[in-house]
Amino acid sequence: MATSWEYRYAQRTKGMKSSVVREILKVTSQPDVISFAGGMPAPELFPLKEIEEACVKVLREHGASALQYSISEGYVPLREFIVQKMGRYGIVANVDNVLITTGSQQALDLVSRVLLDPGDVIIVEAPTFVGALQTFTAYQASYASVPLDDDGMMVDVLEQKIVETHPKFMYVLPNFHNPGGVTLSSERRERVVALAHQYGVPILEDDPYGELRFEGEHLEPLVVISSKQNGGDPAGYFKGDVIYMSTFSKTLAPGLRLGWVVAPVEVIGKLVQAKQGADLHTSSFDQMMAYEVVSGGFLDEHVKEIREVYRQRRDAMLAALDEHFPDGVTWTHPQGGLFLWVGLPEGVDCLELIQDAIEQKVAFVPGTAFYADGRGHDTLRLTFATCSADMIQEGIKRLGNLIGRRMKRAA
Repeated sequence: MATSWEYRYAQRTKGMKSSVVREILKVTSQPDVISFAGGMPAPELFPLKEIEEACVKVLREHGASALQYSISEGYVPLREFIVQKMGRYGIVANVDNVLITTGSQQALDLVSRVLLDPGDVIIVEAPTFVGALQTFTAYQASYASVPLDDDGMMVDVLEQKIVETHPKFMYVLPNFHNPGGVTLSSERRERVVALAHQYGVPILEDDPYGELRFEGEHLEPLVVISSKQNGGDPAGYFKGDVIYMSTFSKTLAPGLRLGWVVAPVEVIGKLVQAKQGADLHTSSFDQMMAYEVVSGGFLDEHVKEIREVYRQRRDAMLAALDEHFPDGVTWTHPQGGLFLWVGLPEGVDCLELIQDAIEQKVAFVPGTAFYADGRGHDTLRLTFATCSADMIQEGIKRLGNLIGRRMKRAA
């Protein structure tokens, strides 16, 4: 008798959904579509020459070990580089606090494996990263959503949600939020960390875009604030209420699938056990190759270059929005990162608008994808990272016309 797979799936699969962004990318792969949808870095900025040279060097000098199994924690020289790199931003840790992951998406998965039981509540921002929701939902989490404004998570609502729901942890994107484009202010960072300590609620700090700042002053990561509030160890050992995660995907190339987690040693130990059950270790070759690329000071100069390109494209999009979007539409002014967030007028639904947009060969991500409870019909996310100024101008003009038509129908 043939297997009836529908009745064999685990209960947790009932909440699983395909990523809306991934589905839209199937449409936007057509060459004549202007896409503001995918959260991808610009491929023309990938350091192809440096990566090619590093590949050759690793194979010639370390080929056997690069192609062999390795330790689950990650390539030690790369972890040492990450410790040094983070130290410039005030994050005090050592290699025992760092775990290399197969992209920061795996970091989300490993943290979920270690911390979540079915029904556990996670505090998330509203909106929040769709990939995080996809992961947390697979582990049958429940959500308490805290709204954003121009200064990030609204901390007065946060305390109320903590008291009401007793969450397992809170998930926060403090820098150049995906999808919101906003940055958590210094005052609110202090308050978020203080509330975490007061109520014993850990923070999962997701910081993939922190190096992509175009304007304004660097703000201390939550993990630094937490370490200070908990009396950071002068010997360099990580302390506090925060698990910090980041990635090379936005500064080198996402196809390398290299991210990392920084956490207390006891937490890293559990994450390592979870990783051993997932993939044993992240690609030895990719780690060694990435280390060759970044270790000679190249990364700092490369980041300066990509910051400037993304700043120019952000400015082009802001100018195009001012020119072509009708009155009643609002948007955020990101200080860095890859995204901005658009608020639509009453009567304009993003799910209807995306159908119009695809017909006109322009794409975005509907805001509903970024809410745990399905809200967001009056919002959408745009990325400026992968389009030239001319493409941005034309694509925003098309979207502005479509929004204007929808507004007239709703009037």
